[in-house]
This record gives sequence, C-alpha cells and structure tokens, in this order.
Amino acid sequence: QLDQIIIHQQVELLEAILGTETSSKYEIKNHLGQRVYFAVEENGCFDRKLCSPLRPFTIRIADNAGREVIRVIRPLRCSSCCFPCFLQEV
Repeated sequence: QLDQIIIHQQVELLEAILGTETSSKYEIKNHLGQRVYFAVEENGCFDRKLCSPLRPFTIRIADNAGREVIRVIRPLRCSSCCFPCFLQEV
C-alpha cells in the first residue's frame, strides 16, 4: 500500500555540464525512501528545444521488475492569448 510517494528526478551529467535538457528520468519512492517505480519521459530533442514547457511527451512508469504499470501521454497543445481554450491535458 502506497499512502505517500516521493519523486526524485535523476539529473544527467551531460545535462548539468552543458545546460541542455535531455529526456527526464525519475525514481518514485515510498515514504521509507525505497524505490517502487521508475519513470522515463519520452520526447524528441526538437520538442524539448522548441516547445520546452508546452512540449508533448509520453511518460512510462514501470515497477522494479521493469513492467510498465502506467503510461501518461500529453499531446502538443498550443496556448496563447488568441486560443485560451487549448489547455494542457494528459
């Protein structure tokens, strides 16, 4: 039973040195600090550079055995003063 989770983003050395953004990886831990899930964000370099916070992505969350348990998909949605109804969705 998970009543609380702690999410830690793993920062890659190349990302820290060059300041470039790579696909994000996360460890999802229980309240004792034990890893229970692992998440990986999938998207393209072009999306990360051009769309940054609005970028489309897929996050795959797997258990410790590597079995995918959740998939989160966020499509590209433009938001601007001209189209305020295009809110982000997952």
